[in-house]
Amino acid sequence: MRIIAALFWGFLLINMSVYVISSMSGQAFDFATASIISVVFTLLVVVLGEAGVPNEPIDTHH
Repeated sequence: MRIIAALFWGFLLINMSVYVISSMSGQAFDFATASIISVVFTLLVVVLGEAGVPNEPIDTHH
């Protein structure tokens, strides 16, 4: 469920960002390219997030 939510929000936010940037630069918005970028970026974030977060608790030394 977490991956689906990340994919959904990543898709929306990346497409919105590409639309705004293409509008500001005077280019045409290409939905297919923006969608591919959003899926690749979201999967990269999910993979890096899984690799970077430890599952076991961290010992505290006081």
